[in-house]
Amino acid sequence: MKKRNPAFLLISLLFISLNSAFAKKAPDIMNAFKAEKVSEHGWVVFGPLDVPNAKNKGFMNNPGFIIADKSVIVIDPGSTVHVGNALLDKIRKKTNLPITHVFNTHIHGDHWLGNQAIADAYPDVKIYAHPEMIKQAKGGEADSWIKLLETMTEGASKGTKAVIPSIALENGQQVKIDNITIKTHLMDIAHTTTDAMFEIIEDKLFFTGDNAFNNRMPRLDDGSFKGNIAAMDLALELPLETVIPGHGPKGGKEILTNFRAFLNTIYDTSKTMYEDDKEAFEMKPIVVKKMAKYASWNNFDDSIGKLISLAVLEAENE
Repeated sequence: MKKRNPAFLLISLLFISLNSAFAKKAPDIMNAFKAEKVSEHGWVVFGPLDVPNAKNKGFMNNPGFIIADKSVIVIDPGSTVHVGNALLDKIRKKTNLPITHVFNTHIHGDHWLGNQAIADAYPDVKIYAHPEMIKQAKGGEADSWIKLLETMTEGASKGTKAVIPSIALENGQQVKIDNITIKTHLMDIAHTTTDAMFEIIEDKLFFTGDNAFNNRMPRLDDGSFKGNIAAMDLALELPLETVIPGHGPKGGKEILTNFRAFLNTIYDTSKTMYEDDKEAFEMKPIVVKKMAKYASWNNFDDSIGKLISLAVLEAENE
């Protein structure tokens, strides 16, 4: 048997050790989730339906990416630098093309704080958002979300810094990137006052942000039932084949129709009972009964009471 040089063996063992250490540091947040092809050029990693926590390390949204002829476009890279790095790992397994553009749908940090990972890897990347989102992020919302996520994930999000979008979008604006056209649909108020929805024209693919949910209860503390319904009406007029909600599985236009019905049922029922001088305790069982088809949605029991209260407040202010 040929004898090995001891120095060679030592170097080999060190190399193996270093490779093992590197492997342990590889992003593992999305290991249980695959990048799913949703259109000719589009891919999405459909996240879990839970709120950010120590187990999911903050990953909960549906990050998307579009592989164009010469570059990659990312939609909502997630909630932390670690989630963003895990998304980068998914993208690099599909293509070696550089990421040149990122589009953020709204101010809630679970969708956009992953910008940091993209910007670290591609310093010249262009990051777009609703002008009101940029204003609010600079005004303190970015810091608030970083602190909130660190608390909710029990420190798993540490190291995340806010890379705020620098390019303000206009309603109806079309951004041409290689063979792909991204059309922007801005809302004054829907899920929030910062919402942008993105239409990938060539693929008839649509990213709603949190203006639409599927199988998960929404948060409307910063938004409007009527405004959100208007967003669904707008989207329903578009020539779409595939709809990607902010949270939950993909679908066609039935995602929009179903979520519109969800919002409309809560708002109209609550408003009618408010006008009839019903008390809150009288409203809830009636609304819950009418919402039976949504009772299996994640966090239904904990969220429905608050949504009724928000609907009543909006009806009162109307």
